[in-house]
Amino acid sequence: MKKNSGLIAALCLMGSTATGPVAAQTVGDDNAAPSMGLNLPSDMSALGKVDPKLRKPTVVINGEIITGTDVDHRLALVLLANGGRIDEAEKERLRLQVFRNLIDETLQIQEAKANKIEIGRPEIDQSFARVATNFKRSPDQLDEYLRKAGSSARTMRRQIEGEMAWSRLIRRNIDVNVSDAEVNEYIARLNADRGKSEYRVSEIYLAATPESLPDVARNMEQIVEKLKQGASFVAYARQFSEASTAIQGGDLGWVRAAVLPDSMAQAVLGMQPGQLVGPIEVPGGLSLLYLADVRQVLMADPRDATLSLRQLSLPIAAGTTKEQLDAQIKAFGDATSKMGGCGGAEGVARQFGAEVVDNELSARELPPQLLQALLTMQVGESTTPFGSVEDGVRVLTLCGRDEPQVESGVDPENVRSRFENERLSKRAQILLRDLRRDAVIEFK
Repeated sequence: MKKNSGLIAALCLMGSTATGPVAAQTVGDDNAAPSMGLNLPSDMSALGKVDPKLRKPTVVINGEIITGTDVDHRLALVLLANGGRIDEAEKERLRLQVFRNLIDETLQIQEAKANKIEIGRPEIDQSFARVATNFKRSPDQLDEYLRKAGSSARTMRRQIEGEMAWSRLIRRNIDVNVSDAEVNEYIARLNADRGKSEYRVSEIYLAATPESLPDVARNMEQIVEKLKQGASFVAYARQFSEASTAIQGGDLGWVRAAVLPDSMAQAVLGMQPGQLVGPIEVPGGLSLLYLADVRQVLMADPRDATLSLRQLSLPIAAGTTKEQLDAQIKAFGDATSKMGGCGGAEGVARQFGAEVVDNELSARELPPQLLQALLTMQVGESTTPFGSVEDGVRVLTLCGRDEPQVESGVDPENVRSRFENERLSKRAQILLRDLRRDAVIEFK
């Protein structure tokens, strides 16, 4: 009998370089200057000749250079995360966005260094190694993989440094206070909402003013098209979202509709898990929303049960006809349905030449079709045969189930941390805006 931890496995392409919940940046900037003070003409004519080809993607930011190669390597990371499925027109749009992101990243690293915050090589190496593990490679193998893809380990390390430096800066230099009264009020509301729905939501947020809204909306629509074609939401959020949740792939965590801005709440209430919606207007800009899951507040979720499973795998010989296959499947299914639970699996396996594999896993790890079947099964029952000629025919028998526990209460420190993150997010966006305004940027 074999023990197989890889019975149900998933490949994670990108790892987050930061930990802990971070709130979405969907709150407007109360200190923004009113646009009416700009006195813009309704029909603008350029004075002098401007050749856009003369402005290459090379810039000096407060004395620090970003080269065309830097842009190319970072763009290659985006293409890599999306399997290269991006046309040339979209690639050029992404190049401009990557260029802007690199400028912001440079400003963030510079501000961190000015505040005596520098991310050491060991920390960056450790995060790079975690990413390599998610790629199922060693750091050296990931280095080679990135170079073959037109990127480099240097550009990924730079992104890691930027994320860590900015996070550390805002957490050290920005004070936020959350009172006990606020925490207690929130917990009281949560207890009152026991049994109501809460949502696992991810967001891609782009800031927009009334003047820039049409252009930002067009950018959002292009992102939507790429996501519908199979592009990675996590990759796009990490590279382009202007929310602090970008480093988490846009993940807001579990939220109730009542705590979201009205437009987001209305959208989420009408969504099904796996659905993408947007762009929608939110305070300060536009957001794309992805709903990963739904559950009930402070209630046990059956999908959190731990299942003990025994799998019987029946190989199918090459050249087996359809009639022979149908007969084998019927005989195998009849035998497993009558074998008396997991204790009879070995006997059936010997009879049919099948392999027995045991595993314990969370119900959430199962494919949706198997999940629904196993959650309604009693201990000792077996699924109907499933599989293919190439992979073999399989049956799962439920040997045991450890039910999830109902949450006894809410941790006040988790609530306090959430509120702090929300306020840090807003203050961080304001700080980045100020850095952009004060920067000396020279295009070459």
